Amino acid sequence: MTVPNGMFTLDALLPPEMARKAENVGVSKARLPVSKMFVLGVLAGAFIALGAVFATTVTAGGGGMLPFGVVKLLGGVVFSLGLILVVIAGAELFTGNNLIVMAWASGKVSTAELLRNWLVVYVGNFVGSVLTAVLMFGSKQYTFGGGLIGQNALQIANAKVQLEFVQAVILGIFCNALVCLAVWLCMSARSTVDKILAIVFPITAFVAAGFEHSIANMYFVPIGLLIKGGADASFWQMTGLVATDFTRLTWGNFLFRNLLPVTIGNIIGGSLMVGLVYWFVYLRQDVRSVGQVDVAPGD
Repeated sequence: MTVPNGMFTLDALLPPEMARKAENVGVSKARLPVSKMFVLGVLAGAFIALGAVFATTVTAGGGGMLPFGVVKLLGGVVFSLGLILVVIAGAELFTGNNLIVMAWASGKVSTAELLRNWLVVYVGNFVGSVLTAVLMFGSKQYTFGGGLIGQNALQIANAKVQLEFVQAVILGIFCNALVCLAVWLCMSARSTVDKILAIVFPITAFVAAGFEHSIANMYFVPIGLLIKGGADASFWQMTGLVATDFTRLTWGNFLFRNLLPVTIGNIIGGSLMVGLVYWFVYLRQDVRSVGQVDVAPGD
């Protein structure tokens, strides 16, 4: 940013400037070619999955030695890797792209463009997340630590498919409010360090609190399903578990008891609670003033 005296400043953007930047970013995202949008969506799904791998590994076995809250805190800090990769490396994440509603509300993005972005990116995120789960299962990383990582993955997945529908919606609302707040805070950033610091606390908060993120769940639940259906006998012997301990962990329960309600909640939390609120506060007046012409008294 250049200031009047010609000097360069690294001062953070203020909220009104952040809103205009978010609006412009939304237009750019909505106008991406579909092929590029999809590939960047696949990358984002893989990035979030890598954060989930990190969190699953770090929290494995921690429940027996550390307080519940501390384990969740550690999981949240390391899971932040996913959004850091999305924002810094560049990728298209469905939950963060809920902020495109700011450009839509200003009339700079059509409803068709908004929905196209959400659909293409969502499918790309699903492909990237599930493909990462398949590759991680093939690596047998879940057997590390005497099977503790796989046991943790199974327990995480099993808990997610047992949420009640309304409960999952509400947990999804709060989750994506925090995710979109993290992306919103990044709009003020001038450097990579700024962006990382802006991301860590909101993301850590949603993970530690047990909120539900649809794209993360595209890794967390499929890896549990893959372990349940394909782990060899040595894994079950190491952990003392059996596949029948997880009867409710099915693809049907994943899609309809978790992914559907969580996605609905994510849209509400990101689009309504963050995107449209900040649009109303900082951009609505700009839209209302467009086309207005001052008329001198007596004209």
